[in-house]
Amino acid sequence: MKCRLDNRISTILLGLLLVAIAIASFGAIASPAWANDYNKEFLIGADFSGKVLTDSSFTKANLRNSNLSHTNLRGVSFFGANLESVNLEGADLRNATLDTARLTKANLTNAILSGAFAFNTKFEGAIIDGADFTDVLLRQDVQQQLCKIASGTNPTTGRETRETLFCP
Repeated sequence: MKCRLDNRISTILLGLLLVAIAIASFGAIASPAWANDYNKEFLIGADFSGKVLTDSSFTKANLRNSNLSHTNLRGVSFFGANLESVNLEGADLRNATLDTARLTKANLTNAILSGAFAFNTKFEGAIIDGADFTDVLLRQDVQQQLCKIASGTNPTTGRETRETLFCP
């Protein structure tokens, strides 16, 4: 009787272990993060590349030197965030809030910023080759600054960077 009970307990424990391993393995393969709150977080050098961070908030977060390449950042708030030297290559920033964010020396190559709010955003030294700024709210002086360096066509939307910025 005790031997059968021990066998059942062992079988149950083994089954639970296998389920835990399966869940952990699935989590490693498909690891989207949805609507997380990273407000005021110290995330220097963080790697969020390829993640789904839709509607998350990075308000006043420090993301200097982080990797957000090929990340889904639709509707994300970067209000007042430090995005200095951040890699946003191929990122989807549609309808994101970038107001008062510092994108100094950021790599925005082939990023999609359509509909983003970036009125007081700093872009000094940013790389914007192939970036799509369709319907992005920018200050006129910032728009003129970006037009001086604008080039390329976004491979996803097919729009030329200069045209999306209304460059002369």
